[in-house]
Amino acid sequence: MSVKIFLDESEIPRQWYNLAADLPTQPPLAADGSPLTPEKLSPVFPMNLIEQEVSAQRWIDIPEEIIEMLYRFRPSPLKRAVYLEKALGTPAKIFYKDESVSPAGSHKPNSAIPQVWYNRQFGTKTLTTETGAGQWGCALSFACSLMGLTCKVFMVRISFDQKPFRKVMMETWGGKCVASPSNETEAGRRYLAMDPNMPGSLGIAISEAVEAAVSDKSGSTKYTLGSVLNHVMLHQTIIGLEAKKQLAKIGIKKPDVVIASAGGGSNFAGLAFPFIQDKINGADIDIIPVEPTSCPTLTRGLFRYDFGDTAGLTPLLPMHTLGHNFMPAPIHAGGLRYHGMSPLVSETVNKGLVSPVALPQTECYKAALQWARTEGFIVAPESSHAIAAAVREANKAKEEGKEKVIVLNISGHGHMDLAGYSKFLNGELTDYALPQEEIDKAERELDGLPKIKG
Repeated sequence: MSVKIFLDESEIPRQWYNLAADLPTQPPLAADGSPLTPEKLSPVFPMNLIEQEVSAQRWIDIPEEIIEMLYRFRPSPLKRAVYLEKALGTPAKIFYKDESVSPAGSHKPNSAIPQVWYNRQFGTKTLTTETGAGQWGCALSFACSLMGLTCKVFMVRISFDQKPFRKVMMETWGGKCVASPSNETEAGRRYLAMDPNMPGSLGIAISEAVEAAVSDKSGSTKYTLGSVLNHVMLHQTIIGLEAKKQLAKIGIKKPDVVIASAGGGSNFAGLAFPFIQDKINGADIDIIPVEPTSCPTLTRGLFRYDFGDTAGLTPLLPMHTLGHNFMPAPIHAGGLRYHGMSPLVSETVNKGLVSPVALPQTECYKAALQWARTEGFIVAPESSHAIAAAVREANKAKEEGKEKVIVLNISGHGHMDLAGYSKFLNGELTDYALPQEEIDKAERELDGLPKIKG
């Protein structure tokens, strides 16, 4: 029985997989509804990353210098959850990609390192970004520290207050972290004027980070995003590409079920996209993105053109959305509180390649406790959604008497998320399902934006 499956460093994937080559999406539009050209993106992103964003090339080489930096934590182990299997009494074999082993404690450096490297190649000196739970802000601060760039992070205020040590982590790596909405941008001041106690949202934090980048007229500051966009999905596919090699090492040709949490799409895409390629080519695999019932972007959201931020500074993306004015409930899975979803992930839903589910946070925390008391380590609240869905699938396999192979992604550890665990253990957390009137309101607000064709 293999509990841990490792790859040698020589076996690390040397190319990223670009799902856009096999699953084209509707084109993004400029904020005014006109066609989006690379030149219109250039005030925000460096041209070398814009080229990746619009690329239809299936395989894109990973520069050797990036691989050398990834060696700090990659390849990451694939582990079998034998202790959870035993507790559940399931015939299923449950494997998980452990992305908590990175210095930042999550999968986010898989894209932070390439993005900083490409920005440095372009001559960028400062990067601005947003962060929800803080994982992306930590990862970008870490990557900037490796390559000598300045990093400024706008962190959603509710997470800033719930997870104070995330700020300490960012500052340890030299990053600057401010609570969003802040007084440092016009967008932030506008939202604070509306409500000085506003808990914030990823959409607002994105508005602030974009404004901070484009207001630097020297051109040496760029914006960077930790999820949603195609080039981020691309960089994260190293997770699934490694997992396929690791399964092959123990004689498993394919999994039966692939599961990951979904907020903007990065860790789900990272594990799932290489398996979605197999499914496009005929493989029989159930692929499940898991989201909170409080932010049901894929399961109940609208497939429309929408802004990626609240202030309308970003391009219009074809995606499943709850509306850019969506103000999420302050659940503890801060990375899953975004109003929109990656266009590529959205298209996998449209094409029936994946089967999204939405779960309440108490079921997820219950599963996380069972995981901690069997597998032994405390996971991020985002990852608890994948575990809860895996428990459901393992119990289903038990009922059906089938020996299924389940693979899930543990996107990060929960060492900075203990306040949520404390509230759950003390019975202070409740479930919240987004009311239909909120979705109806979003639909009315989106009526003035361009419609998706076809």
